[in-house]
Amino acid sequence: MILTPEELAAIRRQASEEYPHESCGVIVTRGAERRVVRCRNAQNDLHASDPVRHPRDARTAYSIDPADLLRIGRLEGDGFSVAVIYHSHVDAGAYFSETDRRQALIGDEPLYPGAAYLVTSVMRGRVDSVAAFRWDAARGDFLPVDLAVSEPSSGRHAT
Repeated sequence: MILTPEELAAIRRQASEEYPHESCGVIVTRGAERRVVRCRNAQNDLHASDPVRHPRDARTAYSIDPADLLRIGRLEGDGFSVAVIYHSHVDAGAYFSETDRRQALIGDEPLYPGAAYLVTSVMRGRVDSVAAFRWDAARGDFLPVDLAVSEPSSGRHAT
């Protein structure tokens, strides 16, 4: 299972609400407990502070806000694992771009090798499609996988 119907609905809603900017977040798990951690896209801040180093704004890129990264780190310290990393593409397809790949890797290895990466396509403010990708160690790349959605457990909630 990659995510529950409620988690998928929350991710789709966030992607629509944050249009025309890319949305982002994670789903963390600890045993049967699941949490959607909605994050702030800090890409506009980066672009405004250094447009040469960060030429793209939040319409075409995302960067999880440092405060949200700290919150995710605290959850990991409490025994949670990052199960899903998600973001949206604005007026573009639900594909795993070369930029997405670079951001997911440290050197040639993924930072979260067991996580699913979810990309939501938002066209003119409406969710068009959602696709999932996972690291394939044998191929050394992120490959599309079925978007497995199943019923929630009793331990799930959004943060």
